[in-house]
This record gives sequence, C-alpha cells and structure tokens, in this order.
Amino acid sequence: MSLLKLRRRPEPVVALSERDRHLVWRLAALLLDYPHERTLAMLDDLSSATAELPGTVRPHLDGFLDHLRAGSPIALAQQYVETFDMRRRASLHLTFYAYGDTRKRGMALLRFKHAYRQAGVELGDEELPDHLPVLLEFAATVDPIGGERLLGEHVPVLELLRLSLSDSGSPYAGILTAVTSTLPPVTTADRRRIAELAAQGPPEEEVGLEPFAMDPLAFAGSEARR
Repeated sequence: MSLLKLRRRPEPVVALSERDRHLVWRLAALLLDYPHERTLAMLDDLSSATAELPGTVRPHLDGFLDHLRAGSPIALAQQYVETFDMRRRASLHLTFYAYGDTRKRGMALLRFKHAYRQAGVELGDEELPDHLPVLLEFAATVDPIGGERLLGEHVPVLELLRLSLSDSGSPYAGILTAVTSTLPPVTTADRRRIAELAAQGPPEEEVGLEPFAMDPLAFAGSEARR
C-alpha cells in the first residue's frame, strides 16, 4: 500500500455514547467473523440493531449488511478468505502487523490473554486472542474498559487495516470505519507508526508461536470459531 494514500478517516460529528460504542463493537464482532450460516440468518436482527445507531456510523454498517444480503453464502465465504486469509496487509490478527509469526509476537499475545484473564474469562485454543472479532466481542460483552484500552493501543493497526481495505475497495472497510469511529482520533505519533508498519510489512520469519500457550477454555457462552 502506498504511503501517499495515508488519509484521515471520517470523524463523527458527535461522540458516540457508551451504549452506541458497545453496540458497534458487538455488531462488528459478528460481521468481521467468518460468514457462517447462523450469521447470515441474523441479518434482519442485525439491521434492527444497526438502526438504533446514530447516522454518523449507521451507513457504514448498513452498507455491509446490504452486501451480505446480495451475495451467495459460497461467494461471501470465498471473499472472506481472499480478503483476510490471503493478504498479509489485511490480517484480523492485530499483533501480526508488527511481529508477523516471530517469537516476539508470543509476548504481545500474552498482553491480550492477561487482559482476558483479569476479566475472569479464558480463551480456548481455536483462536488467538488478538483476533479482532474476539477482542471486539470481549469489549462489547465482557470488559468494556479493558477491551477499549486494548483497542486504543492498536489504533495504528486498526487504521492501517481500514486503509488497506479501503484501497482494495473491500466492503469490509465500512466496518473498520465504524470501529475506528468509537476510538480516539489518530495522532501524529499514530500516523508515523502507520507509515512504519505500511513500509516494513509484517516480519516473515516463520518460527511458530510455541512460547505462547493457550488454555483449553473459551468465552462463556461463545461458540467455537472458525
């Protein structure tokens, strides 16, 4: 992605309420996850929930819901894989941008795991804790303060992901715009960090994540993820 395309994200006219922020996180957690049949069956309910949001953020989610309605399950699943699993600059794993699959990433992942454990929940080994839908679900339903802190710490990564999706014309860009509208504006330091991450790309050393040990438990009430 060209650094010349670093541009300001749309800023909300008014700050979102606490309730609205949590609702955006919950909706985004569902919409950024793999498009399972159960999610596609909830589109009317998701539209009703989105309708409760202010006009500054609602169109970003409504546009994606329209996209889901128009696509076949097979095409939507293929698009998801092509968007997030095949492109290194559009990973939903937040620590991947800075550390790739290197040993240093294991310590960064522990930062997430510790926050979850402090809130009294444990993740199973079916998903790494820096997966954005996991973090958004945690922030929306378990620990809004701790979840928002982790989201805020990764504003440069979230903004880089938004830019990458926007540049490729992905319908998922609207969801990232909605998520970033719930967080503090990008600062000058954030922009420097975004430029660094965009220029360097994720490290390519493939060493595995053996130092990071996941516990065999999952969010209470959560279903296994893809």
